[in-house]
Amino acid sequence: MSAQITPEQRADIRYVLSDAFIDNEVDYPYIARETEAYDRAEVERILYYEVAPVCYVNLMSVIPEIWQGFQREWLLEAIENSLERRRNSRVQAFRDDLFIRWIRFRGAYIWKEICQHYRH
Repeated sequence: MSAQITPEQRADIRYVLSDAFIDNEVDYPYIARETEAYDRAEVERILYYEVAPVCYVNLMSVIPEIWQGFQREWLLEAIENSLERRRNSRVQAFRDDLFIRWIRFRGAYIWKEICQHYRH
């Protein structure tokens, strides 16, 4: 497993993990194949702390807007903006922490599904 994830790899991981939040059949085996070379704890952290706060709202919508996939450029920019807001505001960091805890509870099945498809 890779000790250090490059910025390019992190962007790829974020984009692949965003597929778990589309309103369509999720290809968990694909997500697992694309992320299994990386440290699992870090992939899980990226899933819940970076990707989910931006993408989970799609699953909460009555009629989700994103059903085929998130636009890569928009997604990566939205994640960076979200992280920046947390770094710059303790209130935002607190609010996001509560939201992330809720997502981890409601969306625990996402990580469980991904892990079921890891080869080892």
